[in-house]
Amino acid sequence: DIVEVRSDEEIFREAMSDVREITEFRNILPGSPPNTQPIRSQKDDSLDVLSRIVEGKTKIRLSDTPEYIEWVRPRIRKDIIEKLHRGEFSVQDSIDLHGMTLVEAEDALSCFFKQAIQKRLFCVKVIHGRGLRSPQGPVLKEALKRFLHRSFSKWTLAYVTAKQSDGGLGATYIILKSR
Repeated sequence: DIVEVRSDEEIFREAMSDVREITEFRNILPGSPPNTQPIRSQKDDSLDVLSRIVEGKTKIRLSDTPEYIEWVRPRIRKDIIEKLHRGEFSVQDSIDLHGMTLVEAEDALSCFFKQAIQKRLFCVKVIHGRGLRSPQGPVLKEALKRFLHRSFSKWTLAYVTAKQSDGGLGATYIILKSR
């Protein structure tokens, strides 16, 4: 048996024989300086943001937290959420559910919303707390969302976490539909 010995160059040329040039790459300048900026990790970016917050150079936006809630009925302008969250609507009444059991809170909410609708109120606030002392988390907040979508869905136009100075993550503004 005779074995043909070929150089690496010959093997390479044969392997590349059907390769064609991509003409779109002709305009790329050879020898462009490589990017020498170190690649930043998400952890580095997070630490920078946290550092700016601690130094008072950046404010925490509640809407960036997992506890923030918002909802708007379809066909209602989305900017109502931003205005509502900024407190641009006057809160006409409020209820504080702190210390109530789930059953007590649901009864209180039912009475509160029936009265608000009868009075034709536009914007109300529910103070539910953040559930920080509850092993189950924000039970009343979750119950409020269910309540608004089930029991009073026809009257609820929008809701959003209150601004920080008005209860923040422990309170919710709600826009009600007039009759």
